[in-house]
Amino acid sequence: MEPLCPNFDLLKSSSVPLFSHRLSSINRGISKRWSASFPCVSSYNRNCNPQASVKTEAPTQQQPTGHDLIKSLTKGFVGFAAAATALASVCSDSPAFAESLTVAFPVSRAQEVNTVQRTLVEAWGLIRETFVDPTFNHQDWDLKLQQTMVEMFPLKSADAAYGKIRGMLSTLGDPFTRIISPKEYQSFRIGSDGNLQGVGLFITVEPKTGHLVVLSCVEGSPAARAGIHDGDELIEINGQRLDGVDSEAAAQRLRGKAGTSVTVKLHRGNGSGSGSSIKEVKLPRELIRLSPISSTVIPHRTPDGRLTKTGYVKLSTFSQTAATEMKNTIHEMENLGVQSYILDLRNNPGGLVKVGLDVAKIWLDGNETLVNTVDRDGHMSPINMANGHALTHDPLVVLVNEGSASASEILAGALHDNGRAILVGHKTFGKGKIQSITELHDGSALFVTVAKYLSPALHDIDQVGITPDVQCTTEMLNSPKETLKGKSSVSSLEADSCIMVAEHELDIQESKGTAS
Repeated sequence: MEPLCPNFDLLKSSSVPLFSHRLSSINRGISKRWSASFPCVSSYNRNCNPQASVKTEAPTQQQPTGHDLIKSLTKGFVGFAAAATALASVCSDSPAFAESLTVAFPVSRAQEVNTVQRTLVEAWGLIRETFVDPTFNHQDWDLKLQQTMVEMFPLKSADAAYGKIRGMLSTLGDPFTRIISPKEYQSFRIGSDGNLQGVGLFITVEPKTGHLVVLSCVEGSPAARAGIHDGDELIEINGQRLDGVDSEAAAQRLRGKAGTSVTVKLHRGNGSGSGSSIKEVKLPRELIRLSPISSTVIPHRTPDGRLTKTGYVKLSTFSQTAATEMKNTIHEMENLGVQSYILDLRNNPGGLVKVGLDVAKIWLDGNETLVNTVDRDGHMSPINMANGHALTHDPLVVLVNEGSASASEILAGALHDNGRAILVGHKTFGKGKIQSITELHDGSALFVTVAKYLSPALHDIDQVGITPDVQCTTEMLNSPKETLKGKSSVSSLEADSCIMVAEHELDIQESKGTAS
């Protein structure tokens, strides 16, 4: 799969679903019954005014009979010979779902559509329980279930039915809340483990325009070798336009068996309205290995003439192994006598939020606040360390730019606001949303934005970003393209203007006698 790290800012690893066991059961004990009736299902008509609604009934010990449900579902039908019903029970221990819910809906005659009908109810229930906006973008979410079920009923294929779910989710106004198919989810899980077959692009939806844009390329990947840059807009894949296509669907088109190829068309602009260009390139698919950490030691001469060692650590993604690999790297560099550090988060689009917090703990002591979360009711909850012990207290500079998003911004904010690091570079991307991921009963997965986050100093990052303490010039703002081994890589790092600024800031910290 193509890594879509801005889209897997998750509370937990994708291998640990949050609600799947609670939401996939059928016909459990019912203490409250919700029924959705669809009198105009057979031929949905806006003028029909069915007045169907999702309603709550008082708790009862008597189970609804199949006859009662069929009667409510077939009321108003004309020429509908045989009505059938299905029950999907949505259960949770959350206060929002303090009691079991039962949704009755007409069974599609197409088995694959019927399966997606159950998925629809699961997705609707999860959104109702956890979505960050309790107004659901100022709409009646119960009515939205009814409308979507009506639209889905006559369909013949699962793909078309999934399209209706995606349409329902799009009305929430949040491009990061979405559903992916079972096949896409399996690819996603493989990608989050650090290996995939594709072209090596990090892509996301730009919230303001809705366009698919490149956040960064995996170093040495086919996309990087072809000269694709962060900020490029994807227009077509294999001749198919991407208008209205979400990032996961686009990534699915880019992925494929190693040895095959894919043709992409991109738009590159200079931001001033002139000098833009269209580029089409054929990319070979390869096995992409996403090693989250690369590092080297940079020899540095201080203003007073002393030769010191600066540890350069680039964190490319917050995959499941990133925190462990970071610890190992710091231990190795401490043994080599490193006296200061540069942590490079440029073009790191995010990943698993928990991993980002674990990486922050490597650099911090005590009971510091790492991040504040704000839930759908506006309640703020700090996430604090518990008697933490940093692996090193050497001076630290963190590099960021426009491609640093989400978990990168959480980490940068934690280190900066707690006085541990100076930020150097350019303003970050500005994605301040946290998502959960749930594997649904059919193997698909639902991504839901469940909270937003504020930095420890209560700065709102979403669509704003983090402005660094010190800007660096535009030369070589992108991450070094060479691998970080050998003299050539050190030379390329020393020529990076942001590295030069970072080393200057480290000199200032040392002259003040502060290990930030």
